[in-house]
Amino acid sequence: MMKKLNPVALALAALASASPFAASAQSTSNELVVYCSVQEEWCREMATTFTRTTGIKVAMTRKSSGETYAQLKAEAANPKADVWWGGTGDPHLQAAEEGLTETYKSPRLSELQDWALRQAEQSKYRTVGIYAGALGYSYNEPMLKRKGIAAPKCWADLTKPEYKGEVQVADPNSSGTSYTMLATMVQLMGEEKGFAYMKALHRNINQYTKSGGAPARAAATGESMVGITFIHDAVAQAVGGAPVVSVAPCEGTGYEIGSMSIVKGAKNMANAKRWYDFALEASTQALAVNAKSYQVPSNKKAPVPKEAPKLSDVKLINYDFAKYGSSAERTRLLAKWDAEVKVLPK
Repeated sequence: MMKKLNPVALALAALASASPFAASAQSTSNELVVYCSVQEEWCREMATTFTRTTGIKVAMTRKSSGETYAQLKAEAANPKADVWWGGTGDPHLQAAEEGLTETYKSPRLSELQDWALRQAEQSKYRTVGIYAGALGYSYNEPMLKRKGIAAPKCWADLTKPEYKGEVQVADPNSSGTSYTMLATMVQLMGEEKGFAYMKALHRNINQYTKSGGAPARAAATGESMVGITFIHDAVAQAVGGAPVVSVAPCEGTGYEIGSMSIVKGAKNMANAKRWYDFALEASTQALAVNAKSYQVPSNKKAPVPKEAPKLSDVKLINYDFAKYGSSAERTRLLAKWDAEVKVLPK
């Protein structure tokens, strides 16, 4: 369900005038519409801080990556949003290829990690990396022990008969997290074996959710024994006290470059660029931990949360963002998953 966050009250004029962004505040509109594809707490933290810093009112709508991409495409003739912030990079790259987003070279590009810059270069500067996170899963330890099941360590473990009805994952059509998983399996195993794996896993799925973060919450509450998500989403649940254990699968795994794009034809273009620059600042990226978000930030000077999974400890595949973020490949894989996996009985 779409949730719209109320605009935050304007900051005092004295505070706004002290901001490094304030010089152009009087010459621009006073509004910004942002579509946000991370968890709502982080969306709200960003909107609040941007308004307090600039005096610009933010109307924020939270949806998953796949849903936001579909909405941008539907609204292309009359754009409603100015910025798409957060969510997996594959649909951002597809939106860039299809001309749904605007070229912008932020003066802060030189401050970014190489992987974030590559994202910008591959998209011809129509999107940029703002964080990174590895794909994996978490399991509810008390549930596992009650049922006497050995702790899973690999992707293959989740297809075992004892996990029937115990695994939750999002639908890759609506979720960037789950599309990353689909593309990961194809790259890790080859397309034939990758789809065979997805079919075997399907027998054990209890629900395909809309949001990629929902399975982590389901594992945390005991709604599902296992939730396939980005590892940082599972870490957030553990930090909150949930009895979950995170797993970086033994075979290897893919990862995301969470991205940001300016919408083509944005009605508040000047403010969109101000948001873009603001979001790439090290101090802004440090706000993530306030919202219990533990991704690896893209600004080299931004502190990495101590709880964040160490990517160097995860067996990452050489994920081909250019290929699997392309319109043709993403459309093809999703159609094949719909036709060959989703329709199967359990």
